[in-house]
Amino acid sequence: MGGMAQRLVSVWQPFFLAGKDPDAVLDAAVELEELGYHRLWFSGGFDPGVPARFREILDGTKRLGVAPGILSIWHANPADAAAFTRAAEQDHPGRFLLGLGASHAVLVDNTGGQYRKPYSRMVEYLDALDAAGIAPEQRVLAALGPRMLELSRDRARGAHPYFVPAEHTEQARAALGSEALLAPEVAVVLEADADRARAVAREYTTGYLTLPNYTNNLRRLGWTDEDLAGGGSDRLVDALIPWGTPAQVAEGIEKHFRAGADEVTIQVLGVDAKTFPADAFRALAAALG
Repeated sequence: MGGMAQRLVSVWQPFFLAGKDPDAVLDAAVELEELGYHRLWFSGGFDPGVPARFREILDGTKRLGVAPGILSIWHANPADAAAFTRAAEQDHPGRFLLGLGASHAVLVDNTGGQYRKPYSRMVEYLDALDAAGIAPEQRVLAALGPRMLELSRDRARGAHPYFVPAEHTEQARAALGSEALLAPEVAVVLEADADRARAVAREYTTGYLTLPNYTNNLRRLGWTDEDLAGGGSDRLVDALIPWGTPAQVAEGIEKHFRAGADEVTIQVLGVDAKTFPADAFRALAAALG
């Protein structure tokens, strides 16, 4: 992917937290590094602190960036996040980006947290990181709406939106200005048959379309209740989830770059969380090269 100097292609895959075999996880990370992917994103989960898996991958690779997408501000306290970031920066300069997010009320309340005033909580969290010496350039925020996008611009390196069409990327770039990092997650399906591709996509969209953070964001973009029902209309599924041949999926990813993304983080659908879709990432690396 050397021809995309200003268009960074990264990976977002739950396998890197859910995978039970540390050697298999590290082998997959090394292959992604060798294929030329820029950064590896995966959830920080809902346990206290920062999962050791992030450090294991940093230690076992040479250039690959690593970022939580995201570390929950309700589950990992600022002191732990700051200590991890400081140590990672000392040992692997420039390779760890602290991705923070407010997650979702139903997920937080069901995993021991208390979801209250997420914007205020994020401001307090950033204040604590400032006090601990973690610079804005070392962190990025999960942001969908205007207020969190502005906070991403003013108090972080930029934004990592999740579950968004390219039209959101365009609006996010306008809100962030030209300097901030914009790194949307884009889920894809490598399947050329429309019915099969959309069926795989809906296994993913159906759950996310029950979460108000995402549905409210899509409504702001003009999508209707009819579009949001039943796992998403064909039009919404096609806007959210590029599908088809590797070349067709690459074109769907390209829409986000044209809309203003600096970095697109690709999540391959159609596999369980404990499986690494190596063939898909190999094919996409070739198509995006």
